[in-house]
Amino acid sequence: MKRLWLCLFVCLLPCVSCAPAEPVSAATFCADTVVTLQAYNAPEEALREVLAACVQYAAAFDPHAEGSDVWRINHANGAPVAVSGAVIEALQTAQRVSTLSGGAFDITIAPVSALWDFSGEAAALPDAQAIAAATEKVDYTKLIIEGNTVALPDGMRIDLGGVAKGYIADATVRLCRARGIKSGVLDMGGNVAIVGAKPNGEPWRVGIRNPADPYGQSAITLTAEGGSVVTSGVYMRGFDLDGVRYHHILDAKTGYPVQNGLASVTVLANDGALADALSTACMALGEKEGMALLNVMPEAEGIFILRDGTIRYTDGAAAYIPSIPAAR
Repeated sequence: MKRLWLCLFVCLLPCVSCAPAEPVSAATFCADTVVTLQAYNAPEEALREVLAACVQYAAAFDPHAEGSDVWRINHANGAPVAVSGAVIEALQTAQRVSTLSGGAFDITIAPVSALWDFSGEAAALPDAQAIAAATEKVDYTKLIIEGNTVALPDGMRIDLGGVAKGYIADATVRLCRARGIKSGVLDMGGNVAIVGAKPNGEPWRVGIRNPADPYGQSAITLTAEGGSVVTSGVYMRGFDLDGVRYHHILDAKTGYPVQNGLASVTVLANDGALADALSTACMALGEKEGMALLNVMPEAEGIFILRDGTIRYTDGAAAYIPSIPAAR
């Protein structure tokens, strides 16, 4: 359920007559993506320090890093494991969205996702019997959280790729504010977190990629002065085989990529971890059920782009869209 970078991009479009000084930028690589931080009225050294902390946050969520919290959960052979508060909070958000989506979002999908190669190096389907066997190990209800400990039945695995970047972005934004950064944007490739408005009072503009455009042009532009904007899409990581798009958003029941007519889902929320998990959940649920889920959640809004180019959005999303797209 991981997403690769730059499905979202931040557009800096200041007013010509009252434009503030240019923002300072810094970049690093963590959580399998390029991470950039732009901020006004902040020294570059502060940005580098914030990004260094971002890398440290990400380390705890890396399932492949021996000794990380997630690695220890996956290798505990069913025994309870004491983990950091950050991982507990991310797991609790994941479990909440799993429950709300009826299991469409499930971080125990790791045994299945491990069978798929979406790196672009090979366009081949995994063995069908192996997929069927792996789906038997997918069940979020068997993940037990008690206090600061986590227990997972032997043979099951978790992957927090569908929630971790949102949580890490939130933690990084909090650190930005603690360092006195009042205006900036953190882009974690598909996860954009915003710190306040621009110094001149204008909101930031965030472009949502047109899934059908190979050059990454935006299909729609949002405005925001805070919170997170997170996108999941079928174009981000996958391959085409015999006219079918196979991508990284998997159906937890079948073990195969979901095929429901959606090209991408963007979720806006103050809670980045929640937005991250919901964007994946809604992609798995499909337009009708995903829209219904978000419309009963006052803390989140969504924009759905269908494979035919149609754009639909939840009741409150229009407040973030300067000009409403013609197709709804």
